[in-house]
Amino acid sequence: MSRRILGIDPGSQRTGYGLLDVRGSGLSPVAWGVIRTDSGGSFPDRLHKIHESLSEVIRIHRPTEAVVEKVFLAKNAASALKLGHARGAAIVTCRMYGLAVHEYSAKEIKLSATGFGSAPKEQVGGMVCRLLGIREPVLPDASDALAIAFCRAVTRDHSP
Repeated sequence: MSRRILGIDPGSQRTGYGLLDVRGSGLSPVAWGVIRTDSGGSFPDRLHKIHESLSEVIRIHRPTEAVVEKVFLAKNAASALKLGHARGAAIVTCRMYGLAVHEYSAKEIKLSATGFGSAPKEQVGGMVCRLLGIREPVLPDASDALAIAFCRAVTRDHSP
């Protein structure tokens, strides 16, 4: 059975996405990128841009499931609130297209990619790209999204 996983690293200014195909024990990167919003635009417009852009990614690549990082504590309340809104926009968009949405903690994601739950962000992105055979430079938000999808792909619980 083949699966296509959409990993999402939500942010109000940059939302990373990465798609992986899973066939048996084989993993293949499909697409990745970063959705950038206009930081000078209204916050509702930025959320709408995330929704519209993710909708396009879903229509083009037809993932079978999605995964996002669980909420973590941000540096301040305003940042946490904005992250929560961006995360909500991404989750609702996925559900609108009928995708099951899974969540993993930052520690689980880091552990799956590097074997170390406290690995630095750069190490996680670099390792995931190496494991997936990606040789070209990948923007950090996109590599984070690929790491999130990778975590879902290699985690034992594949329930919907």
